[in-house]
Amino acid sequence: MPFSNLGLHPALVRATAELGYQRPTPIQNDAIPPAVEGRDLLACAATGSGKTAAFLLPILHRLNGRERGATRALILAPTRELAAQIHENLEALAKHTRITSAVIFGGVGMRPQEEAFRRRVDVLVATPGRLLDHLQHPYATLADVEILVLDEADRMLDMGFLPDIRRVLRHVPERRQTLLLSATMPAPILELARDLLDDPVTINLEPRATPASGIRQAVYPVPGELKPHLLLELLRRGEVGSAIVFTRTKHRANRLAELLDREGISAARIHGNRSQAQRTEALAGFKKGRYRILVATDIAQRGIDVEALEHVVNFDVPAVPEDYVHRVGRTGRAEATGEALTFVSPEEEGDLRAIERAIGRRLPRVTVPEFDYDRRPTERFEIPIAERIAAIRARKAEERARAQAKAERKAQREAEELARRQAKAERRQATASPAVRGESAHGNGPGGVDARRNGRGGNGRRRRRRRGGGGSHAPARG
Repeated sequence: MPFSNLGLHPALVRATAELGYQRPTPIQNDAIPPAVEGRDLLACAATGSGKTAAFLLPILHRLNGRERGATRALILAPTRELAAQIHENLEALAKHTRITSAVIFGGVGMRPQEEAFRRRVDVLVATPGRLLDHLQHPYATLADVEILVLDEADRMLDMGFLPDIRRVLRHVPERRQTLLLSATMPAPILELARDLLDDPVTINLEPRATPASGIRQAVYPVPGELKPHLLLELLRRGEVGSAIVFTRTKHRANRLAELLDREGISAARIHGNRSQAQRTEALAGFKKGRYRILVATDIAQRGIDVEALEHVVNFDVPAVPEDYVHRVGRTGRAEATGEALTFVSPEEEGDLRAIERAIGRRLPRVTVPEFDYDRRPTERFEIPIAERIAAIRARKAEERARAQAKAERKAQREAEELARRQAKAERRQATASPAVRGESAHGNGPGGVDARRNGRGGNGRRRRRRRGGGGSHAPARG
C-alpha cells in the first residue's frame, strides 16, 4: 500500500516521496490510519522500524491548515540526540506545509527556546528535564496541546523520567490524543499505558523484543585485551566500513577514539561527559562522512538515524538484553540491511547468553583468519579505576598547590607594591616639608603675603595722603 492510500494530505505524500519512502513499513501501515482518526495508540515495534514517521505523519496531517498561534502537539523523547533526530525528520516531512516546530533540550542556551515558546510554534519536541525548566516561567504554556507523544517510552522509564513525565502531564489538558511508542513493552510501560491512554489501539505488541529482520548478527569471541586490535584488523581489511562502536564506559570510549586517531582512522566520540556542541559536531561529522567511526556509550543507542549505516559494533557486550536490541537497531533501519558485530570476552559470556535467550536464537560465532589471538599487547587499553582515581587526585592536588603558590605570589606582589607606594609617599612628604616651612617664614600663610599685600594697600594710601597734603583739596597759600 502506498502512502497515498493512508488518507494523508497530498503535501505529506509529496514529502515522503522526496525522502525516498517507497511504501509504509508495517508499523506505519498499522499506526497511521487510527492516529489520523484521533485514536490513542500503544505501539511496540523494533528499533529502526519507522516508528518516528508513524506518529509524525498523523500529527502533521491533523495540524495542517489549522490556525497558527498555539502549540497543539508535544513530543517527549528521552535523549537530546533522539529529540534532535525527531525534529529533523519533522521538518523534512513538513517542508510543504506552514507548520512550525522547535526542539527543546539541555546543554544549550534557553533563550532561543524561550523565543519558540513565545512564538507558540505548532509542535514542540522536548526532553522532560529541560521542558520542566521552561515550565517554571510564565511564558511557557502547554494549555493548547491536543496531541501528546511519548517516544521510546521504555527508555524514558529506564532513565528515571517517570516522575518528570507526570509533572509535565499536569501542564497538558486531560482531553487530548496520546500516542505511546516503545521498542519493548515491559510491565511498567503497560501500567503507564493504562494511566495515560483512553481505549487505545494496540499495534504490533510483541512478547519478545528482537532486532529488525534485515540485520545480520554475529559474535566474535576474543580476549578482552585484544578487542582494540581485532577492531583495527577488521577496519584495515575493509570488513567493517562506516560504523558506530558501542563501549561500556565513557573512559573506554575515550581510549578507543584516541587509539583509532593514532592509527590514522578518523573517529569521533559521543557520551555524557561531552558538551552538547561536541556531541552535535560528532554526530553531524559522522553523518557527513568526516568520521569513519563514531564511538559511543549507550547515550546514543537511540536517536541516531544514519542513512545506510553499514555496521554496528558492540565493543562491549551490553548488560541488558534490551540495550542490545536498541544498539543493533542503529543499522538495518526501515527494512534496510546492516551488520551487527559483538565482541565477547570470556567474562562476558553470561551476558551474551542472556541476550540470546531474549532474542530467541543462538548467534553465529566468527573467528577471524590469521588474527593472532595469542598476542600480548604491550600497552594497556583500559586504565584501572583505582589508578584513574589516584591520578585525578594527584592532578587535583597539583592544581591546588599551583593555585596556592600563585595566590601567594600575587599577595607578595601586592605587598611589595603597597610598600613602594608608601615609601614614595613618604619621600614626597619629606621633599615638600622645607619649602612649606620657608613659605610660612616669609608670610606665605596667615599674616604673611596677604597681610603684606593688605599693608601696602592700607599704609601706602595713608603715606600718600600725608605726602600729598590732600592733593587738589589742599588750601592755596596766600
